[in-house]
Amino acid sequence: MGSTSAESRGPAGVGRRTMIRTTAALGLSVPALSFLTSCASSGGDSGDKAKTGTKTATNPLGVNDTATLEFVLFDGGFGTQYAEDAVAQYKKAFPKAEVKFSATQKIQSVLQPRFNQGTPPDLIDNSGAEQMDMGVLSSKNQLTDLTPLLDAPSYDDPKKKVRDTLRPGIVEMGQLDGAPVWIMYYAYTVYGVWYSQKALDALDSAYPETWDQMLAVCEKAKKKGIAGWTYAGKYPYYLPFSLYPMIGKVGGREVLDAIDNLEPNAWKHPAVKACFEAYYELYKKGYVLKGTPGLDHIQSQTAWAQGKALFIPNGSWVENESANVIPADFNLAVSAPTGIDSSDKMPFGTIWASGGEPFIVPSKAANALGGMEQLRIMLSEASSRNFTAKVKSLSAFNGGTDGITLTPGLKSGVAALEKAGANVLNPRLQDWYVKLQKEQIGVSGLGEMMAGRLTPVEAINKIQGYADAAAKDTSIKHYKHH
Repeated sequence: MGSTSAESRGPAGVGRRTMIRTTAALGLSVPALSFLTSCASSGGDSGDKAKTGTKTATNPLGVNDTATLEFVLFDGGFGTQYAEDAVAQYKKAFPKAEVKFSATQKIQSVLQPRFNQGTPPDLIDNSGAEQMDMGVLSSKNQLTDLTPLLDAPSYDDPKKKVRDTLRPGIVEMGQLDGAPVWIMYYAYTVYGVWYSQKALDALDSAYPETWDQMLAVCEKAKKKGIAGWTYAGKYPYYLPFSLYPMIGKVGGREVLDAIDNLEPNAWKHPAVKACFEAYYELYKKGYVLKGTPGLDHIQSQTAWAQGKALFIPNGSWVENESANVIPADFNLAVSAPTGIDSSDKMPFGTIWASGGEPFIVPSKAANALGGMEQLRIMLSEASSRNFTAKVKSLSAFNGGTDGITLTPGLKSGVAALEKAGANVLNPRLQDWYVKLQKEQIGVSGLGEMMAGRLTPVEAINKIQGYADAAAKDTSIKHYKHH
């Protein structure tokens, strides 16, 4: 999702990027079962907590100015520099404090043992392929409620609370269930269909708004030796980045809500069937780049950037993650998904945009207040502007683009959000049910269908079975749209 990309790139759904959000450099999700069982008895407070410091105008959370801060970042599509710059600001504010900063793509492998031992870091970017299951973490009392951060004065304007400086939906995404806010999604990800405007212009084509138009563009490309689509075949949970908002466009947002709620037969809605059949048609007509099922996210993005395919489903981290392979004259753009036809419930422009790059403060963190203060710094206008300038993505801070020359992809993403208006969707499977989203729906369902090993009906039945099993699984926490 940046994550949930392989991240968020959550996910996220993630991710990014893992999720989803993964969000960024995503790999195959690691099952959370061992984490669930090992965390079951490790709730409660640590005996090694840092003492609270004195609250002041510049230290409203009362951070202990000599306490060590440990910050572990997911090393994905957004890189590490934006976080290192924010760490420098923390050091400037608390010069007596030692700050231990590190980055890894193996979040669960590296940090699960430390959660088990009761010695987790103070701040974690819980993103990528090995994103720890948020539901497991919250249900086992492993997370700190971030409400004190949200109610603290914002870094730039003490008259405004932090919560009042955030983009719509960010606070709600971090709540999971009820009032506490367990997660601070730092990036703001635009999901959709990414393409080269130059490549479309060369075909004398506009971005297709109906599926008949999509097939016509793909046929035109095929005659010139260019595939219509590619995707992260090894991690096919990237496909929902365009497929889910298409389902919402065709059938209405209530169809996605029913899917998120794990309602019986939610996957058997006619809109789901129509969209699965549309994507399957890409495979049947030979419009998917040959070999795509064997490509990971980097390989598929590279092939797409090299002009071997027109379209790729992805999140806005792709501009930064693929910066070294996207040609200077590529004219990167993103669009909301193509619909079926004029009978769709929502207008063209309906898009998926939501928080990505989920940051958490463990309940057993020795310096939880320091972790929250680091986030408060990151949610300043300067840090947000730095993030956007460096990684070509919007942040959760509602602003931070003034004075920045927007890159093509970022400019296109902002335009897509403006076109969508209120028609912004936010499917929650990738952050509510990581295993279901990535391994089952993504790999075992959509991946098999797009490789031609399942028909749309077979894929739908299989996925509905996975969703029904998740709904009946008493070992996982369940969530509902309210």
